[in-house]
Amino acid sequence: MAEEGTAGAGAGSGSGSARVDVWIWSVRLTKTRAIAATACRAGHVRVNGERAKPAQPVRAGDEVRLFHAGRERIVVVRRAVSKRVGAPVAAECLTDNSPPPPTPVEAAVVGIRDRGAGRPTKRERREIETLRGGR
Repeated sequence: MAEEGTAGAGAGSGSGSARVDVWIWSVRLTKTRAIAATACRAGHVRVNGERAKPAQPVRAGDEVRLFHAGRERIVVVRRAVSKRVGAPVAAECLTDNSPPPPTPVEAAVVGIRDRGAGRPTKRERREIETLRGGR
């Protein structure tokens, strides 16, 4: 009965650890748990610099890197939760160290070619590489 008062606030964090795929879904980094598990299996999730399998436990203080939706999210676990929580509680469960998302203007500068334009010439290829940050 002592744990009844913490059930709502902790949302399943009694053990101090949670599966990484469940945690990513619980704190709303991905829309579904299946997407989180697929990202883990594809190697898009790293916990403390190591590739993470979906069942790997995460604890408070772990750094989780997730590449999803075209950007990298870098978060530090503050509290392990194993059930989906509301947005205000989810914000308390992590510290977001991610770089800001690119603005629509920056995303458009990447050098998108028109469909059917054929292969780029050597000059066009070099221009595309400089736009992307190469050389």
